[in-house]
Amino acid sequence: MVRAITIAREYGSGGASVARLLADRLGWRLLDRDLLTEVARTANVAPTVAERFDERVDPWFHRLVKRALWHGAPDAPVGGEEFNLFDAETMAVVGREVIEEAARIGNCVVVGRGGQCILHGWPEVFHVFLYAPIEIRKKRVAERLGAGPRGTQNLESAIRDYDRLRAAGVRQYFDQEWCNPNLYDLMLNTRRGYELAMETILCAAAL
Repeated sequence: MVRAITIAREYGSGGASVARLLADRLGWRLLDRDLLTEVARTANVAPTVAERFDERVDPWFHRLVKRALWHGAPDAPVGGEEFNLFDAETMAVVGREVIEEAARIGNCVVVGRGGQCILHGWPEVFHVFLYAPIEIRKKRVAERLGAGPRGTQNLESAIRDYDRLRAAGVRQYFDQEWCNPNLYDLMLNTRRGYELAMETILCAAAL
């Protein structure tokens, strides 16, 4: 029996909205913004710090310096006490712990953060990837941001940048391809609306 659902999503496909509908319908815990709060509490940092590194990849120079510090390189440019050790990698590590604990408890919907990789192979977890045509995604994002016609000129570029960041994070921290169909039980186009997407997931997961 399915006791947890992970939702990976293209930016603007409505992943957060569909996940919220699922959690409300099932009476399950929603791990989206709450996941950031839990990571921040576990790592003893402000939620705004966790949000800054959410679904990101550290710059190559940052990773190089951090590796040098960890291995005690004699020419490391900064001292360990001066280097901010909470970064995108830490976010991914602590996020994994939070997601695994939530899945062990069960009755949760996990949005993004590599949940489909972290919980891959868990028999009671159902994995979903949500996508939608770019024009629909642009319209949804514009409505959410309250952008007028002039404010949507560079929207497609921004949307694709978000997608690239998510794909890069999955590749960097989980050694997987974000759109790999083998990671998912269901890949679903949300162009017909969030309610229908929710109902389709519930049916496919036999919930």
